[in-house]
Amino acid sequence: MLVQNQLIINPLKQCEYATAWQAMRAFTDARSETTPDEVWFIEHPPVFTLGQNGKLEHVLNPGDIPVIPVDRGGQVTYHGPGQLMMYIMLDIRRRGLGVRDLVSLLEQTIVDLLASYGIVAQAKRDAPGVYVQDAKICSIGLRIRRGCSYHGLALNVAMDLEPFARINPCGYKNLAMTQISALGGPSDLSEVARDIEPVLERNLFRGIG
Repeated sequence: MLVQNQLIINPLKQCEYATAWQAMRAFTDARSETTPDEVWFIEHPPVFTLGQNGKLEHVLNPGDIPVIPVDRGGQVTYHGPGQLMMYIMLDIRRRGLGVRDLVSLLEQTIVDLLASYGIVAQAKRDAPGVYVQDAKICSIGLRIRRGCSYHGLALNVAMDLEPFARINPCGYKNLAMTQISALGGPSDLSEVARDIEPVLERNLFRGIG
């Protein structure tokens, strides 16, 4: 069964962060060589997540927002309403991708998406994610298990950015954050998710030749 080119994209839904995390882990542990890859679009209630090498010193004043240590890479970040999560469950060995290849592919997908909205963005080699000038608009954090990826990226669309001031985002003090709606792009998460799909597919299938 040829599944290398199969990609199941699930429509946007809302759920608790811990529920999505447990589901990603279960999916990854249960998959086989013939399991098609999947992408999940999700919107979460407010939560801070701290990567497996994250330092609590970067959580400054969480207030009533929970802090959840997780098994992705990276430091602390914020997820909440108005932010589009794109969880990437790929068999990267089957697709012939290295971890850096996957990060670059995801960054380029967001750069291309933003360009379609007239927003000029770029990636930074030494600080994964996507930036508009010096403000971060998209964070990336992955976990690779058994040659397969989970977790993914968080794209700021139309959200309350205040909680980012309660942390050092991604471990960087005073890192400015921005979002699509503030830069003239759409504010509807479902619209942005639909716009991402063809860009991701094009970049992903180009990536595997």
